[in-house]
Amino acid sequence: MEIKQQKLEEKYDPIKTDLTEMLGIRYPVIMAPMFLVSNAKMVIAASKQGITGAIPALNYRTNAQFRLALDELTEKCEGPYGINLIANKSNVKLEEQLETCLEYKVPYLITSLGNPKKIIELCHERGMKVFCDVVDEKYAQKVQDLGADALIAVNREAGGHAGNIPAKELIPLLKKHCSIPVISAGGVGDGEGLKEKLELGACGISMGSPFIATHEADVSDDYKNAIVDYGSNDIVMTTKLSGTPCTVINTPYVQKTGTKQNWLEALLNKNKKLKKFVKMLTFYRGMKMLEKAAMNTTYKTVWCAGPSIAYVTSIQSVSDVVDNLIGGYWEVSRKKETHKDE
Repeated sequence: MEIKQQKLEEKYDPIKTDLTEMLGIRYPVIMAPMFLVSNAKMVIAASKQGITGAIPALNYRTNAQFRLALDELTEKCEGPYGINLIANKSNVKLEEQLETCLEYKVPYLITSLGNPKKIIELCHERGMKVFCDVVDEKYAQKVQDLGADALIAVNREAGGHAGNIPAKELIPLLKKHCSIPVISAGGVGDGEGLKEKLELGACGISMGSPFIATHEADVSDDYKNAIVDYGSNDIVMTTKLSGTPCTVINTPYVQKTGTKQNWLEALLNKNKKLKKFVKMLTFYRGMKMLEKAAMNTTYKTVWCAGPSIAYVTSIQSVSDVVDNLIGGYWEVSRKKETHKDE
């Protein structure tokens, strides 16, 4: 079902930052790449409202499906789109995914985990931009030295694989130690949050969880309703899904099964020879569990989300979410200007 809405450019002024200049978008917002959730419909809808969106390449089981999605994005997006690549050795599809992205000249890539050196070099040869997920200044400096175009500052309030540092500390820290643009990821669900991150020094935000409860998302109604019904206090960190701490909704099933690996899994993860294979097995098993819960009704309800679900009160269209975000930004801005004048 196509949902027609008034374009935001007819309602709100643009918000100019390094991110909007770099990508040629109207508002400094990336619809974050979300495993199993992000799809072409969502990104196309986002582009029509002046923001951009990205999709994890791993959301497509085959390269043929991935190419079909890229065909659709290239044809229908009214602005740039991005693809998220897992850059470490656990992603056995990385070489093929990267080759396809290079062939299509995807406007920008977001790298997560691993060493992005090769990705950055090959993308820059084709005029493509690369943004790298970072959680601290040490790794941020490394990817800057490798030539990254921007940093995705994954803070403690992020969904999925979150960082350890709150945004109010992480953004100034990265601004102090790095010279490339910083995009804040995590914790934003309204216009006030967007303005706050920009005032901290970020050039934009990467926002994911509020977009899960949208008509364009292909996940189950149970998953969408959970985003509406649960709040920030219901988000917990688990190591059972991928071996790396990941945020999920604390459903009764999660409470029953726990959030820590059992003693055998933890022991095998410490074995130098077996560690790589154990992580790959844990990741595969965890992703299958997430997929089953996201797409079907099941008692094994493991839903990935971040604290920003606190801002979600109903299932809406992508354009409604963006409208509320940008409209809220300008409302807060006007109030601040009024108080300043007084």
